[in-house]
Amino acid sequence: MRILVVGSGAREHALAWKISQSPLATAVLCAPGNPGIAQVAKLVAIAADDVEGLARYARGDAIDLVVVGPEVPLVKGLADRLRQEGIPVFGPDAAAAEIEGSKAFAKEVMAAAGIPTAAYAAFTELAPALEFARARGGQVVVKADGLAAGKGVVVCGSVAEAEAALRDMLVGQVHGAAGARVVVEERLEGPEASCIALVDGERAVMLPAAQDHKRVGDGDAGPNTGGMGAFSPTPQVGPELLEEVRRTVILPALRELARRGRPFRGALYAGLMLTPEGPRVLEFNARLGDPETQPLLMRVAGDLVPVLLSAANGDLEGVELALDPRPAVGVVLAAEGYPARVTLGDGITGTEGPFGEGVQVFHAGTSRTTDGQLVTSGGRVLTVCAVGRDMGDARARAYEAAARIQFRGRHHRKDIGLK
Repeated sequence: MRILVVGSGAREHALAWKISQSPLATAVLCAPGNPGIAQVAKLVAIAADDVEGLARYARGDAIDLVVVGPEVPLVKGLADRLRQEGIPVFGPDAAAAEIEGSKAFAKEVMAAAGIPTAAYAAFTELAPALEFARARGGQVVVKADGLAAGKGVVVCGSVAEAEAALRDMLVGQVHGAAGARVVVEERLEGPEASCIALVDGERAVMLPAAQDHKRVGDGDAGPNTGGMGAFSPTPQVGPELLEEVRRTVILPALRELARRGRPFRGALYAGLMLTPEGPRVLEFNARLGDPETQPLLMRVAGDLVPVLLSAANGDLEGVELALDPRPAVGVVLAAEGYPARVTLGDGITGTEGPFGEGVQVFHAGTSRTTDGQLVTSGGRVLTVCAVGRDMGDARARAYEAAARIQFRGRHHRKDIGLK
């Protein structure tokens, strides 16, 4: 099979790395990719959101399967175009991807399907949104309705914080059109977990649970980011709870989307809060998580390609995924200034190791200069992952490898996996 991965981040590097190990893959390509992905796949100079360009390329280059990493091309209809060309694609059509493209739509689906979630309301005007937040003492979460690169969520602890967040989005338009409508929901308390299912429209194969670290600083301090690291498994989600999530969250969402004429094939991500009353859905994503995918794929022991292809073709009946029982940890190394304005173009050293068995460095915000120097080109630069005999060993191995990688202004959380 000739397999095309779409995207340029660490998630796509992990996908290309894992797919390249499959005996079914005669060629692995990635559009547009990055210097790390170039070590395991041929790079194709087409932007991830160039729907027509990617469809033309996939048709002309006899691609047998397309695996879409990021949400933007899915929301823009890349999967629709590829399916029009008769090309199997792991990723939902635009209508189904709206479950991530619109927070309000996701909440509608949850309500219709009886999926447990926080109380909420959607607003386009400041005054009623403020009234809703004040009635809850400011203990709310303010979310831009549209795609905001993981930065459109503000967790508020006071009326003043809620008012500032609402003014920023609805009046200041800090997220542009994505924040022209906001969802305001009650603030829940408890540990978070990421539960990702590989789905074919009806059936679901669950990946192990993972836990992301959204805040930039240790102890969950500072602003939200796209994710500063992740680990798997999370002790709060054992096999019984994971099955409960499949039964009460994933499958009802699939049924409701199908009822609306929006069958979902690809990766359905449920971000959960584990409250004393049980799991509650914070968000749905229409793709694999980043940074969760990186440690999760370190734990996939079997061939990933048959599962991706079966999901794309709508037939996961009887398909299972072989897993490595060892835990994995992924630590994000970020550029100076992240998650605000970042400095770019700083030289990077140490990514080639040598590292021990079970350690992988996945590239995200990297590029090469004309003379071949590896430099920073984005906020999240690398994800350093390791498996270990236990969580402490996996943490130690990941941080030991991370310490060998240097670039100016580099920063990372030191507490990934301690939860």
